[in-house]
Amino acid sequence: MDTPINTRFFLGANAPSGFYSLYNEFVDLNLDKTLHIIKGGAGCGKSSFMKKIAEGLLEAGLDVEQIHCTADPDSLDAIYVPSLKVAYVDGTAPHVIEPIYPAVMEEYLNLGEFYDAKPLKEKKTALIALTNTYQALYQRASHCITAAGGVLEEVSALVTDDSVIETVKKRTRGIISREIGKEKNGKGKVRLRFLSALTPQGYVTHFDTAKTLATRVYHLDNTLGLAHFMLEDLVEAAQKAGLDTILCPAPMHPARYEHLFIPALGLAFLSSNKQVQYEGPSYRHIRLDAMVDPGRLKSQKTRLRFAKKVSALLLEEAVHILADAKRVHDEMEQLYNPHVDFDGVYDLAEAHLQELLA
Repeated sequence: MDTPINTRFFLGANAPSGFYSLYNEFVDLNLDKTLHIIKGGAGCGKSSFMKKIAEGLLEAGLDVEQIHCTADPDSLDAIYVPSLKVAYVDGTAPHVIEPIYPAVMEEYLNLGEFYDAKPLKEKKTALIALTNTYQALYQRASHCITAAGGVLEEVSALVTDDSVIETVKKRTRGIISREIGKEKNGKGKVRLRFLSALTPQGYVTHFDTAKTLATRVYHLDNTLGLAHFMLEDLVEAAQKAGLDTILCPAPMHPARYEHLFIPALGLAFLSSNKQVQYEGPSYRHIRLDAMVDPGRLKSQKTRLRFAKKVSALLLEEAVHILADAKRVHDEMEQLYNPHVDFDGVYDLAEAHLQELLA
């Protein structure tokens, strides 16, 4: 039996504009079979439920895509089983999901039914206080991330002009000619996923996914934010060639692209910047930052150094606050957990697993 493909991504980002969600793009409502939308509050076993199913499917040899939580990267927010076209997703805030085609495509799973509500009501005051504290901390972290995003945007603006972009695109055309070739049916599909996220653990990037999907990696220097101009042309060429891709936006600027996978070619384009450093083996290392005129870099040296220092301090503070929020959430779960029927949760997960395997 072939080793199953186990990939890991994020669907959300703690971005300068607030929480940025790709959850509504997780599945294709026209092609996939079933989306199970999981409801239930803190500590009711949503992640544990999905982990049990994912582990059982992988043991059975099925490929699984696992989506991790930005608030707790060790927890799962969703799983997708490509061969069965079935998915499970946490549909609670901040990524609330509701059915578009109820029963036809989406089905609710209410894990809140495993709460023992009576003793929890006795902890009402403590739980309300913790919930309010958690939300306030996230708001503080968001302010830091917003400020850092503004500063990072200035870094790119200081050095990017039409001549730099054209230099990047000229190099890209050579890669397209060599790796992708001519247009074919023009029906390649693009899936959007975050490979990186700003979390209570700092920046977490699932570079292990690259080892799973790619045999060759183009490593792109991206300190100045130039990778986007290469990746937007690469993904367009792949689409025209009929190749499916996984395109990864930048968490601090979701309108720009940071990484790209073309699984059918075993290719990955992974970028590195101050926050995210790819340190694995590379087939080619493209020094995009070197395409900026050295004189221009020198003239902006003081402003660039200041911007990088300030943004790094703001993001460091954001991570500290997110870690505080995670500790508060852990306290909430400790109050909830004794009053959750986890045997019931695991029995339900086992029932779903057996149905999938059947």
